[in-house]
Parts: sequence; C-alpha cells; structure tokens
Amino acid sequence: MPTIRFVAFDGTPHEVTVPAGTTLMQAATANGVPGVDGDCGGQCACATCHCYIDAPWSALTGARTANEEQMLGFSAGLRATSRLGCQVIVTDALDGIVVSLPEGQH
Repeated sequence: MPTIRFVAFDGTPHEVTVPAGTTLMQAATANGVPGVDGDCGGQCACATCHCYIDAPWSALTGARTANEEQMLGFSAGLRATSRLGCQVIVTDALDGIVVSLPEGQH
C-alpha cells in the first residue's frame, strides 16, 4: 500500500498508508490529517482539499481538469503546483509522495 507524506504549512508531517485507488482527499480525511476538510465529499465542488504537489511527483498525478482549474480559482495561495486532493488518485507509483498543504488550511 502506498505511503503519503502530508506536510502542513508549519512543516509538521503526517504520514499515512492507504490502498491504491484512494484519492489524496480520502487519504487525508480518513486519517485525520489537519488542513484537508473535503467538504464536498470529493465531488470537485469546493477547494477544501487544496494541496501542492511538486516534481517529480506532479508528473505522475496527471493534468488538472477544467473543473479542477475552476475550483482552484477560489483557493488562496494558488500555485502552478496546486491540485485538489479529491482529483488525485493514489497509485502504487505514488508510494512516498510528498503533499504540501497551504497556509490557510490548518
């Protein structure tokens, strides 16, 4: 099972292990990771699972969809590496991924 390392804005790490097929949002909410609320339940209808995924991991997560781009427009701290966790499906290739969380989410 892949391990995900969520890093809060203050640098606090939260490491979780989840089955492949889980979204980053589900991984965070199921394991009590602070800063990821997932208010819409993973429907890409809010931005409460906003996160940053830097290279080399970003190349393995796929491109943002038009819907995701629109929702990210409501996020503070938008970056080129911004993603919605509900739109990133964990695969075995993402084992060890580092996911950083924005300042406004804690």
